[in-house]
Amino acid sequence: MPTRRILLAATAAATALAALPALAQAPARANPMPEELRRALERDPTAPVLGNPDGDITLTEFFDYNCPHCRTMLPLVQQLVSSDPNLRVVYREWPVFGAGSDFAARASLATLPMGRYWQMHAGLLTMRGRAEEATVMRVARDIGLDEAALRQGMLAEPIERHINTSDMLADHMGLAGTPSFICGDEAVFGAMTLDELRELVARGRRTMGVAS
Repeated sequence: MPTRRILLAATAAATALAALPALAQAPARANPMPEELRRALERDPTAPVLGNPDGDITLTEFFDYNCPHCRTMLPLVQQLVSSDPNLRVVYREWPVFGAGSDFAARASLATLPMGRYWQMHAGLLTMRGRAEEATVMRVARDIGLDEAALRQGMLAEPIERHINTSDMLADHMGLAGTPSFICGDEAVFGAMTLDELRELVARGRRTMGVAS
């Protein structure tokens, strides 16, 4: 596997993060990810979850709607979820490509309590052109959302908290950019094939002692 792989335990051990205090390392693995960090990555109530919510392994993706490689990964992640009934996928909106990305992330997260996140998420990742205010609202109208209600929802505190947490986690782990996929104690940066995604999940299961 290329050098884009990052072993997160080493990063976590070398960095202090006030909101995620490190725990003593568990004896089952030589250098595990701290449990507070894993909970923040995998169990944040502000983060959308795809697949089996009670799955035996979690794959976390950091992404941006203006990241071309994130767009190419959408159908592969969907195929992965369809082929693995015990997989849980957590999405972390991490808008790193400017104001348009930030607007898109906030609009998308605002659809989560409306029950329309997946339509908005797919619409933003498959639309033509760059995600910015006008194009984001066009996607929202296309899927039948009320623009005024969406704009009001974008002001909700959990949205600000989600994006701030994404920034904090990415900085803490030294993520290089989007897309970044995390499973077990490992992160991989950049576009991947479906087979590479499956191998990452399989390694995560081995790391966590979960039977495939």
